[in-house]
Amino acid sequence: MKLNFTKMQGCGNDYIYLDCRQTGLPEQVSEWSRVLSRRHFSVGADGIICICPPITQNADATMRMFNADGSEGKMCGNGVRCVAQYLYTHGVERDVIEIDTLFAGRKTLRRKGEGIWQADMGKFCADTAALPAVGLGPDPLAHVTLTAAGRSWDACCVSMGNPHCVIQWQDLNTLPTGAALAEIGPEFEHHAAFPEGVNTEFVYVQSPTSLVMRVWERGSGETMACGTGACATAAAMVLRGVCSWDTPVDVALLGGVLSITVCRDGTVLMTGPAETAFTGTAEV
Repeated sequence: MKLNFTKMQGCGNDYIYLDCRQTGLPEQVSEWSRVLSRRHFSVGADGIICICPPITQNADATMRMFNADGSEGKMCGNGVRCVAQYLYTHGVERDVIEIDTLFAGRKTLRRKGEGIWQADMGKFCADTAALPAVGLGPDPLAHVTLTAAGRSWDACCVSMGNPHCVIQWQDLNTLPTGAALAEIGPEFEHHAAFPEGVNTEFVYVQSPTSLVMRVWERGSGETMACGTGACATAAAMVLRGVCSWDTPVDVALLGGVLSITVCRDGTVLMTGPAETAFTGTAEV
């Protein structure tokens, strides 16, 4: 079977996009994600994102996201911007686009320039039930002691519709990436405190409006960027008094920079690029 796809990326967070608005979600998508996401051996990606028919009135589409290991993810901030860009260039030429998700509600995307979208990511939550998390102490989870990878960490745990564990890092030069991140990332992802797994962000604070972040995503490992992770990181730093409410914060990732604003009511706005890399056909 030949499968037509579009490869898109937001700050290097790359997915294989399937237009399923007419056909609905393919039964084999989980297996396709495992096979096609393999770098060097196939298309290569952080996973597959399916653009499906909307599930709420007046929405434009529904986003379904599958990680490179075949598991279904709850939300992808870079992915939802790319879905908006895809729809904009494939028949939904409006500056405001509404996208449903199964687990994180409807997201409103606003076009801010050529290939630039601002996503209303909804409200963050630092409560145990929202992540979910177990055994980490009273809410909010702004400062919790977490033992992993052979040491204790001062963690901030935040839900953006999916779970995040944010760790402040004191030295920019040793901010973990590559083999160093691969050594400790799985220890957080599969920690007993997070029964559904967790995305883990390591952040160096350059200033109250400038953060540097590296990420280990559950189901995918290290990625070039994580939109929900950037949102969770900015929210964690606001909770800790490092960054300010209602003030844009630049979060520098391996693949680029996202601008994150944490509003006083808890809503998080994320602005960044969404680009098409190429289109193609794969045998599945």
